Amino acid sequence: MEGKLSSKGWKHLILFVLPYLLFVGSFQYLGIFLLGVENNMLKAPSLLQSIVLAFLGAIGTFLVLFIFMKYVDRRPFIDVGFRNQNIYSSIFVGLLLGFFALASGLLISIEFEQLQITQIDFSSSKILQSIVLFLIIAITEETLFRGYVLRNLTWSFGPYIGLIVSAILFALMHGFNPNINLIGLLNLFLAGLLLGLSYLFNKNLWLPISLHFSWNFFQSLFGYNVSGQNSYSLIEFKVIEANLVNGGDFGFEGSIFATVIQILLIALIYFYYRKVYGKTS
Repeated sequence: MEGKLSSKGWKHLILFVLPYLLFVGSFQYLGIFLLGVENNMLKAPSLLQSIVLAFLGAIGTFLVLFIFMKYVDRRPFIDVGFRNQNIYSSIFVGLLLGFFALASGLLISIEFEQLQITQIDFSSSKILQSIVLFLIIAITEETLFRGYVLRNLTWSFGPYIGLIVSAILFALMHGFNPNINLIGLLNLFLAGLLLGLSYLFNKNLWLPISLHFSWNFFQSLFGYNVSGQNSYSLIEFKVIEANLVNGGDFGFEGSIFATVIQILLIALIYFYYRKVYGKTS
């Protein structure tokens, strides 16, 4: 695959869309039916319900990915990015970057009186449930968007066009989330670039998965909505006035600060991996 460009990559993605929608839609509909929330979708599901729905969506996603890798791409499933290389260091760096980004955003927002902390709601069970939920989401989305979509787009269009197109698709997938705005869409696009960069260089998912998980987990833990969706928060705050500094109801990802810090992280990861690997593959 790491040779000359081929039209097979984008053609495989076109073929992938309908089976993906059918498999994932069927599994999630089953979850909605079993949980008894089919007539109550305007209310956010509980953490446990969200875990079940995310898990069933992950099963559907991985089934389609396994089938396509084996019978369409004709490559071992591990090639999506689960190679046994630099696992622990990549996970550590991803967790650290996500924590740093969200902790910085919270502290700066408090310092500039954008937010006012109202209470601390410690619940070990909800923290554990949040870890499970955001871990499932991170593994599923990164395997799909970086491990398969970006991989195949790179095969057809080269690394940088593939990265840009995959980031656009990643942003559009979240485009119907509650309280979305233009800054939120821009930041989701930047997140797609940020999460895809390391994959371009080493074809491993460990850093994107850990960074994606850390970003969402600490975003929720520190009181923000996650891409516009409410979840359990250890720190609860009220927004003094919704604006582009604090992100308003969309959360940290709707803020200009998220834009700035993601651009800095993109530059950091690019130049680091450029130094280590020399070029993308």
